[in-house]
Amino acid sequence: MNKAVLNKDVQEFINNHMDSDVSAMIFKGTRFPKVETKEIIEQIEAKKKCRTKLPTWFQTENIYYPNKLNIEQTSSEITASYKSKLISGASLIDLTGGFGVDCFYFSKAFKKVVHFELNPQLSALAEYNFKVLGIDTIETKNIDGIEYLINTKTHFDWIYIDPSRRHDNKGKVFFLNDCLPNVPEHLETIFNATNQVMVKTSPLLDLTMGIHELKFVKSIYIVAVNNEVKELLWILEKNHHHSPTIKTVNLTKESTITFDFVLEDEKTQEPLYSKPLAYLYEPNAAIMKAGAFNSISNQFKVKKLQKHSHLYTSNKLIDFPGRIFKIEQILPYHIKSLKKIHLKNGNISTRNFPESVQQIRKKLNLKDGGEHYLFFTTDIDLKKIVIISSKN
Repeated sequence: MNKAVLNKDVQEFINNHMDSDVSAMIFKGTRFPKVETKEIIEQIEAKKKCRTKLPTWFQTENIYYPNKLNIEQTSSEITASYKSKLISGASLIDLTGGFGVDCFYFSKAFKKVVHFELNPQLSALAEYNFKVLGIDTIETKNIDGIEYLINTKTHFDWIYIDPSRRHDNKGKVFFLNDCLPNVPEHLETIFNATNQVMVKTSPLLDLTMGIHELKFVKSIYIVAVNNEVKELLWILEKNHHHSPTIKTVNLTKESTITFDFVLEDEKTQEPLYSKPLAYLYEPNAAIMKAGAFNSISNQFKVKKLQKHSHLYTSNKLIDFPGRIFKIEQILPYHIKSLKKIHLKNGNISTRNFPESVQQIRKKLNLKDGGEHYLFFTTDIDLKKIVIISSKN
């Protein structure tokens, strides 16, 4: 951590070049003898990523930023704030502290928070930033959190863990055993120091596999922001062995949309089925990730179009956790008949359909966008249909 980066003239340069071409800066260099151009570029790139993701940090003067990869991997403010409202108590330790965004928000719900971080530079940087942000209830430790738990006799109200994947397998299914720390391997050690644990993982982790690996899962929060699933939060309770409750959350600027169900109940429920009626409903991304396809039908009294289509319908308009459409027309899937409706553009979605959006768009010569929403799907008679609708 080069403290010369915090000099007033360097900070002014960084702020004045937030939207500059940093590649040109590499060749031109900068005029600060105690700060390398590379360091300044790193600060600019990382701070730019905080503009919308971490506005509190972005708007606070003299924050010291890590490289942009750390910013990409950290929780956003909106998700960190949300998770801090789920738990509270006297003490929490974060075994994987990183840049410290989650700790910052946990400090609003706990009297004391301990931030563990193996990387000495990131640990020092987080400690410095906490002071700049006016937080004095977070203690930082540049040591291995698991090793600390092995040797401590202290009991904590909560332990928070955000394990990182050892390998770059983005887009692929992964296991918690492939992460650092290896949470399943250290569960006994962890529960010697607490009765309650929150584990944050990527949405890529399969729910069934996570429940199997973590053993004592009481509830799972599937957290989406603006209909994009960002993280899974696993609440573990010592010696808990009942079927977990799944809590889906879609966070927007305007509202927090939730839908809860019990995983075991989902397996036994049977939805009602119908051909498309007056309205069409598409569950939000968090519900889709949860696989709550039967529970959503029964709780909201909406009918499924087909077992694998995951679209719902009703004659009466209801408030639904997802997108709502007014059905205008229902057509059999024939390219010739579809071309006769003379649509020039449309928003295409496929559910339980053999062709991709790209294939359909090419066949119909249909541009993206506009007021019409076309759902290509399969109905209860296993016929391929097209539902032409507008947003309600």
